[in-house]
Amino acid sequence: MATEAKYSIIREVGRGSYGVVYEAIVNQTRSKVAVKRMHCNVPENVELALQEFWALQSIQRQHENVIQLEECILQNGQVFQPISHRYRKSDSHLLLIETCLKGRRCMDPKSACFLWFVMEFCDGGNMNEYLLSRSPDVQLNNSFMRQLSSAVAFLHRNQIVHRDLKSDNILISHRCGSPIVKVADFGLSKVCQGKGNVNQHRFSSACGSNFYMAPEVWEGHYTAKADIFALGIIFWAMVERITFRDGDTEKELLGTYICQGKELIPLGEALLENPNMKLQIPLKNKKSMPEDLCKLLHDMLAFNPKERLDAFQLEVRIRQISYGKKRQRSVS
Repeated sequence: MATEAKYSIIREVGRGSYGVVYEAIVNQTRSKVAVKRMHCNVPENVELALQEFWALQSIQRQHENVIQLEECILQNGQVFQPISHRYRKSDSHLLLIETCLKGRRCMDPKSACFLWFVMEFCDGGNMNEYLLSRSPDVQLNNSFMRQLSSAVAFLHRNQIVHRDLKSDNILISHRCGSPIVKVADFGLSKVCQGKGNVNQHRFSSACGSNFYMAPEVWEGHYTAKADIFALGIIFWAMVERITFRDGDTEKELLGTYICQGKELIPLGEALLENPNMKLQIPLKNKKSMPEDLCKLLHDMLAFNPKERLDAFQLEVRIRQISYGKKRQRSVS
């Protein structure tokens, strides 16, 4: 007797070069989930899927600002094989690596091969769409900065470097009343081996989205502090509502840049060309942010990674700034 499907797809909610995301329901409980399908037709695609899987399954405890993986399923033709993320190693993991990452096929070439990620459902879309559809709100900005700082510090404590932080990869959930951010899309992430300081690990493969990449990423020699530079771009753009139009999708995106004539140059690339360039923070209105927030952004966007804050310093500093805090009225 055929078993009933565990999930039912409702609609497509997003599509990118690495996969398709659907809204779905768990048939038994009728609760909503997000399902991300990645096609394992070439080893490069599988490697991206595995990076996301290893990152999410390596976290020993949940964080409310990091997307939660429910399960991962390997589809070979019409066969669906759940892959446990409760254990670091299993025969399923080894099979997946042997058959896909090394380029061998474990099925008929004409059969479908997909990795399905089942994750918690976020009803507010991504942070870029969420903020641009609303009027600026300093309390909301402050809340998002705190949540994101906490999430990245959590990831770095767990030896995970995201490497593709941007407003499109941050989702919004309303389950707890107030909007909660969820860092998502770990396809370019790296799980560092060992228990030392995550900032001691070196990376050489330049990856990420141009407008959020730190200067050293463009050179191909960087550490986890590249995540802090990307967060600095996000924070600055969020506070001042600085946007650019993506050349491929024509979407309006939150992000800062340098203008050279009619050309927009990513901030990291511009700093690499001119390390002594002074950043004009704030860019639009001096009243838009207090001095301590300006100093914080400068420290997040420092050209020299050694002078840049790490995630743990940022987590402390972000709670000390005056931006977004309600002032108490003096009693006369």
